[in-house]
Amino acid sequence: MTLLITVFAAIICTLIWYKNLPNNELRLGFLSLMFWGASLMWSVDAVFEYIELGAEFFTPEPMDMLNDAFLGISVVALGLIIWLVYLFIKDPRGVIKAKLLQKK
Repeated sequence: MTLLITVFAAIICTLIWYKNLPNNELRLGFLSLMFWGASLMWSVDAVFEYIELGAEFFTPEPMDMLNDAFLGISVVALGLIIWLVYLFIKDPRGVIKAKLLQKK
């Protein structure tokens, strides 16, 4: 479940990034690379877990699937938070810089 959730997030971010390609104000490439990296990490984890468990890998318990789903949602949420912090630091539209330099 974790792998599926991160792959879906990576695909969605990549499609949105590609659609808005000439205008890269929101740095969606950074977000999609984070999700593709997480997908690669979970793919390697799945391969090693399959080697360890064998056929049992394809018949998980419902509680394990629920835990994996929560982990996947947490990974996507953490990726979005990191992306937002990155956006605030880079400030592509200059909004934060203008507010800080604005005289009262």
